[in-house]
This record gives sequence, C-alpha cells and structure tokens, in this order.
Amino acid sequence: MPDAMMIFAAGLGTRMGELTRHRPKPLIEVSGQPLIAHALALPRAAGVKTIVVNIHAHADQMHAWLGAHAADCLVSHEKELLDTGGGLKRAQALLAADTVFTLNADMVWEGSNPVSDLARTWAPEEMDALLCLVPRETAIGHRGTGDFFRAPNGRLSRKGNAPSADFVYAGCQILKLAALERCSDGPFSLNRVWDMMLAEGRLFGMPYHGRWVDVGRPEGITLAETNGVR
Repeated sequence: MPDAMMIFAAGLGTRMGELTRHRPKPLIEVSGQPLIAHALALPRAAGVKTIVVNIHAHADQMHAWLGAHAADCLVSHEKELLDTGGGLKRAQALLAADTVFTLNADMVWEGSNPVSDLARTWAPEEMDALLCLVPRETAIGHRGTGDFFRAPNGRLSRKGNAPSADFVYAGCQILKLAALERCSDGPFSLNRVWDMMLAEGRLFGMPYHGRWVDVGRPEGITLAETNGVR
C-alpha cells in the first residue's frame, strides 16, 4: 500500500463562521478531540509512515498543536492558499512517494478505517486514483447533490447534467502523483486531475460502509457527536 499521506488542513474554514475567526478549523473539537486529531488517527492506525499536513490559516496555532501532539508529522506551510491540487504538488518533496493517500481534515468517520479499506481495494495496474465514496442518502451533514456515478466495476463518471449523483466524495483517496506534472504550479483543484483520469478511464471509487459526517459547517459538530463519532 502507499506509505505516505497528505492531510489537507490549510483552508480558511469560512463556512464555520465565528468558530474560525480566531482559530483554524482543524482545531475545532468533535467529541473532545480536534478534527486534526480525528484525521491523524486514521493513517496512524493503518500504518502509514510519512504524514504531511498542510497549513495556512492561523498557522501559528497549527504549528503549536502539531509540535505538541504530532511531532512525527511533516508540515507544508502555504504562504498562499494553493487549493488541493496545488498544495499536494507543493508537498511532493516532503511526501517522497509516487503514490499517496490524501485526506480532508474536516470529515469524521465511525466504522472501518477508510485508509485500510482503500489499501485493500487499490489496483494500481488499472487505477490512477481510487476515491472513497459515501452514498448520497447516507452522507451526514453534506448539502450537495452528489459528485459521481459508479459503474459495477468501480469506474467513475461525473454527474454531468443529471440533477444528482449517487455518491459523494468522502475526502479520502489514493492518488498517483504523476498527473500533477501535467498541471502548472500555483493554486488548482484536484478536480482537474480527476478529470484527466476520467477521460482515460482510470478514476475509480470505493463505497464506504461505515458512518461518515461532513463537519464543514457548525451543525456538523452536533451531527457527528449525535451519530456515534468517538
């Protein structure tokens, strides 16, 4: 399985309103633990050796927390926001790998470890990325209309003009980094990379069967705590 992970923790957290005025979203607590602690528990339990966390908003607080609680992690401090693709490309030297896990820091999980699940499902000979997906109807706290349709063999397609899609991207994946070289430096979304892989039939998805909560808004905290997240 891949031996490195990028945790995306650099966002401004504007959807959290006043909660992120004076602190970064990854330090908001759910069930007594900051979101970044919930995120770090997943790669550690799965045995991932190299963990890189990108930071930007309230960087001094993030540096202090990581220094006290996650000194084994590497930090990619973004002076300007680079979005997911740009942030991952900037962190390649720290990751020192051709294929990595990525994880959003504002999701919480209850059930099997999605990192381990992805590792068991990963088939690099046919996949350039494997996305963890949650059925739209069970995506707690998510307000969108879904991101992808999934074929029986796991290959993904976009929602396109359909009013909704069957699955929501759950913020965890395995990704080959070679595609990043086809994108210029600076800010860009991983959606651009996924679209390249979609065009080549090499973007796949794995449904997650545990409980998943999007903590992107204040109400997500209560939803997570009332849905069994420990």
